[in-house]
Amino acid sequence: MPRSVNHVASRNRRKKVLKLTRGYYGARKNVWTVAKNTWEKGLTYAFRDRRAKKRNFRALWIQRINAAARLEGMSYSRLMGALHKNGIEINRKVLADLAMNHPEAFSAIVAKVK
Repeated sequence: MPRSVNHVASRNRRKKVLKLTRGYYGARKNVWTVAKNTWEKGLTYAFRDRRAKKRNFRALWIQRINAAARLEGMSYSRLMGALHKNGIEINRKVLADLAMNHPEAFSAIVAKVK
């Protein structure tokens, strides 16, 4: 009995990946093996960078809070320690937003913990 190959399914699978690699440079967009490897590596980067993005944003928030706290005459670590000691549950994302967009509210928080 001759070997049966499902050409429709394999072609559709290749077309799906080639469609996802549209816009890539050179052979990465139209040569099947190169495109597949590029696409798979891109998935790896996406998985890794979803976690790295969280670290980057936390670092940015800390820098913004530190800069605003130093304008108020306090360091970041002293401010965060004072917030925790006074039982003020406010996260870094919100604190950084207040420091950037509502400095008077940030000043009020710092004044409360001093």
